[in-house]
Amino acid sequence: MITVDEALSQLFALAQAMPSETVPLRDARGRVMLSDAVARRSQPPFAASAMDGYGVTAGAAVPGARLEVIGEAAAGHSFDGPVGAGQAVRIFTGAPVPDGVGHVVLQEDCTRDGPHVTITGTPGDNTNIRPAGGDFSVGDRLSAPRRLTPADMALLASMNIAHVPVARRPVVALISTGDELVMPGEEPGPDQIIASNTFGLLGLIQEVGAEPRLLPIARDTDASLHMALELAQGADVVVTIGGASVGDHDIVARVAEETGMQRAFYKIAMRPGKPLMAGRIGDALMLGLPGNPVSAMVCGHLFLLPVLRAMTGLPAAPAPRVQAVLATDVAANGPREHYMRAKLVDGTVTPFDRQDSSLLSILSDANGLLVRPIDDGARQAGETVDVVPLF
Repeated sequence: MITVDEALSQLFALAQAMPSETVPLRDARGRVMLSDAVARRSQPPFAASAMDGYGVTAGAAVPGARLEVIGEAAAGHSFDGPVGAGQAVRIFTGAPVPDGVGHVVLQEDCTRDGPHVTITGTPGDNTNIRPAGGDFSVGDRLSAPRRLTPADMALLASMNIAHVPVARRPVVALISTGDELVMPGEEPGPDQIIASNTFGLLGLIQEVGAEPRLLPIARDTDASLHMALELAQGADVVVTIGGASVGDHDIVARVAEETGMQRAFYKIAMRPGKPLMAGRIGDALMLGLPGNPVSAMVCGHLFLLPVLRAMTGLPAAPAPRVQAVLATDVAANGPREHYMRAKLVDGTVTPFDRQDSSLLSILSDANGLLVRPIDDGARQAGETVDVVPLF
């Protein structure tokens, strides 16, 4: 058996980077931008009013000043002309600041009387003017690689960027295996269960912006599995679920090798998830996940998601961890790294009492995996430990 870190290192070596494609900005959410975006416009492109009020010359914003209102400036409609001593311009938020204006006095600090306005409040030192380029300037960059958020999209739009170079979405073929499985909504026989792992993994794949391809269940025959692997051709990643162990009905490794898979490793010193297999099959990365529901999902978080992120151009890195304080004592760990389902609240982590790898209800309640290193000694409440957050 190899360690989790060794397995992940080998998976990163097997993963191939996705080619670039250009998409409209409206389609870029969640995609990984591969090259820096360079601003084509400053923001704001002109000095702009930060408030509704009256624009006056510098030094004129004093209580009691009575000024002649000579015009109006609104967003999208500038005032054409300078503002001089004894003059003011009615101005609204976002409007270009006219020449000569050095202070925007808030409207609540003013009293309007026909063509004149009197400053009745105390304006203060804040000029309420946003300088040109105060947010960013032409030539400023939004760095890549980065997975684009809605806030990034708003920034790119402000930079006047309509199309974005992004990594192609990795296509992930999902193959559940086993005579015991039926799809949700079907009527299972007395010896059958629902194929749940596929849909949990499908959700994980969608969360990182990859494209899942859900294939028919492969039965425990060579012919059925060969057909499923043929249907997976063209995918960037092939994920099999179940059948990768050493039982009489676990045929995935043998059939995959007959189909041309070059195995990189098999079995990891971890729980849940020991029977994990990986290699390359044709042009695709192949990942054989264990069939126990929690094992498959934990391996999805620890291996599949980091690999998909790396394939889309993000740094090759393990699943993020945070540190938390143990809320309860935990016993010593054994020779395999243990990822305990846990509840993480306000920096405190509490592992669930039941850690069986078949308990999806526990996983659904968990929002973190408490990491127990190999041969880690007993830990006491109050000690600091590592936790992999689950989304």
